[in-house]
Amino acid sequence: MEISLFDYLLPKELIAQHPMEPRDHSRMLVLPKDTGLIHDRFYHLPQYLQPGDLLVFNHTRVLPARLLGYKEGSGGQAECFLLHQAAPGLWDCLVRPGRRLQPGTRLIFGQGEMRGTIEERRSAGGRLVRFEWQGDFEEVLNQVGQVPLPPYIHEDLDDPERYQTVYGNKAGSAAAPTAGLHFTENTLAELKAMGVELAEVLLHVGLGTFRPVEAQKIEDHKMHKEYYEVSKKTAAAVNRAKSEGRRVIAVGTTAVRTLESMGQTGNLRPGQGWTDIFIYPGYRFKIIDGLLTNFHLPKSTLLMLVSALAGRERVLAAYEEAVREQYRFFSFGDCMLLL
Repeated sequence: MEISLFDYLLPKELIAQHPMEPRDHSRMLVLPKDTGLIHDRFYHLPQYLQPGDLLVFNHTRVLPARLLGYKEGSGGQAECFLLHQAAPGLWDCLVRPGRRLQPGTRLIFGQGEMRGTIEERRSAGGRLVRFEWQGDFEEVLNQVGQVPLPPYIHEDLDDPERYQTVYGNKAGSAAAPTAGLHFTENTLAELKAMGVELAEVLLHVGLGTFRPVEAQKIEDHKMHKEYYEVSKKTAAAVNRAKSEGRRVIAVGTTAVRTLESMGQTGNLRPGQGWTDIFIYPGYRFKIIDGLLTNFHLPKSTLLMLVSALAGRERVLAAYEEAVREQYRFFSFGDCMLLL
């Protein structure tokens, strides 16, 4: 299948640079299976759900993974971007400037609250860095690190919490699970009150989510791996909903990838690990029945996943409609509900 089949025209001015205020006032384009498109607002989400529906969220938080510092001795500027923890205190990182940050280089971040030593080179320009600090790692990281924003967002964010979901509680992602950014505590309470069941999985979003697909045929593309966890409680809730004929609706493509990775038999298994599942048209979904998601980049694997669920032509037609109606796109943009 050619990558060009997942392309569309998007005016740059429709790429949202700031989150919607309040969170739940984003626009929502609804794609029901049996009727035409519906234009609405996210705060009306409960009107499209039913008592007994199971919503599955990704409860990851974005790490303040961008560390700006300097080289011990020379004072030259240095940047580390945390990718994932290889062992306690030992992280795989992207670094800049790569040529000047060789094994043995000592780095200082903040006012010395955190220090690092580059231990070895990794593939694709990465480095293995050993960090030293006093006290709680997350507290120190929050002092010296910055929450990274996607490369297509060119303006600073006044409040870093606006790039976090209200329910995220386990830091580890390089990017937010953006479908969840629309939810407020009031929305969650309203859903619970009407009988919608809520469950959570974990998938730490990697930088690979922003890397373009370079293969001309999508079948030749190799997905990046991301760490996931599915609890026994969530597995039981999902399997119970499936057995009772209730809908399982994923909040975001990261929740989809987690559920489908551990549900290939049609029965969700608890566990943890790394997934590189690649979902594109022709895939048969085993777990999910619906999806809440943002609008994704042209030719992206996320657009392919959405197309696998709702049909490529139908999804691209919806995107064309969203462009005509001036919806806001990507991480801080509006959302789609596929049922």
